[in-house]
Amino acid sequence: MTDFPTIPPHPCFDVAARHTHARVHLPVAPKCNISCNYCNRKYDCVNESRPGVSSAVLSPFQASEYLKELDKHIENLSVIGIAGPGDPFANPGETIETMRLARLEFPEKIFCLSTNGLNLKPYIEEVAALGVTHVTITINAVDPEIGSSIYSWVRYEKKVYRGREAAELMLKNQLECIPLLKAKGITVKINSVILPGINDHHIEEIAKLVASLGADVMNCIPVLPTKDTAFEDIEKPSSAVMKSVRAQAKQHLGLMSHCARCRADAAGLLGHDFTDAFGMLQEFALRPLKPEHDRPYTAVSTREGALVNMHLGEAGSLYLFKQTPNGFQYVEERSVKTTGCGDRRWKDLAETLKDCRAVLVEGVGSQPLKILQNSGIRVIQMTGIIDEGLEGVYNGKNVKAVKTPEAFKCGVTCRGNARGCA
Repeated sequence: MTDFPTIPPHPCFDVAARHTHARVHLPVAPKCNISCNYCNRKYDCVNESRPGVSSAVLSPFQASEYLKELDKHIENLSVIGIAGPGDPFANPGETIETMRLARLEFPEKIFCLSTNGLNLKPYIEEVAALGVTHVTITINAVDPEIGSSIYSWVRYEKKVYRGREAAELMLKNQLECIPLLKAKGITVKINSVILPGINDHHIEEIAKLVASLGADVMNCIPVLPTKDTAFEDIEKPSSAVMKSVRAQAKQHLGLMSHCARCRADAAGLLGHDFTDAFGMLQEFALRPLKPEHDRPYTAVSTREGALVNMHLGEAGSLYLFKQTPNGFQYVEERSVKTTGCGDRRWKDLAETLKDCRAVLVEGVGSQPLKILQNSGIRVIQMTGIIDEGLEGVYNGKNVKAVKTPEAFKCGVTCRGNARGCA
């Protein structure tokens, strides 16, 4: 048996292609529909390479613009993929729209997806129609008892499952997808995370079953113990264990043996990422979420008109600015509601700011953040000089005082009652 079936030169599926064909993962899928005991998607380190890590999340339009710029800098960028930082099909709208925009710009490139498979089935027809040729499904167990020790919970069709019930549902949905993908001519790779004492004795069973369903390639990935997870103290599988499980799996299907445990925002050759991609990603994350040529303004939550220094929930008005040939210009002060009925308050604010491409705030609650961003308004949490934020919005420059979403905790810097923005 050869290591690989005959496939196009995708660096994850072709050993030689990793030296010649670059790939990019577009981080457009932040939500996840399962909780794995070895995964922590909140952590980000620019020097760490593992799935689930991304320094920013892009909208489909931002991702398309980023991709066009990246293609100018990376030679032979041949593969466009979506692998998180959550799951592509916990974010199906963003995933499909990103692929559609990318396909319009780059019809000659290879398109791939990496998913847990829980919610993949309803989108297989659409994925195939978009020209996706490679799909990876992470299957860590085909025995629900083992699976129940790996997954903390599974959320499917607005219901949360736990224990054996969660593992059974997960496995059923995953396995159903393999023959459906193969019927569309899509190459299927199975990722299995090797967890000593939990599933390391079980890998051959996985390989045998997925091979019988038509899977093409398997990738056995040693677990990377990660802080603040249920498995943070799990031992790393030894070289002997990895050699053994791979030998067992190889009896049933081809193996990928050169995995680099890529980040959800990886770009460049496998194992040799393009170093400038990080800064470019940060830049494009500050651009408009949509191509809104009729949104010339940026709203600012400020006390005196010079600094970004107010939480959105306590701002009775917002200052509006626009870019002109002579620099940034103040437009007007626009009143906003300071109280209201839950989501209605923020939907009204989105309507009030429908001519704004972004809003600069010191802090914001999770629900107004979601509502504003879904309305196409970029929310930038920062402190400091207004012009620095405006440079980021209009000119794509890095905002030195930008905050990560975790930097703000409701009730800490806000003078509200810590009950959320209502």
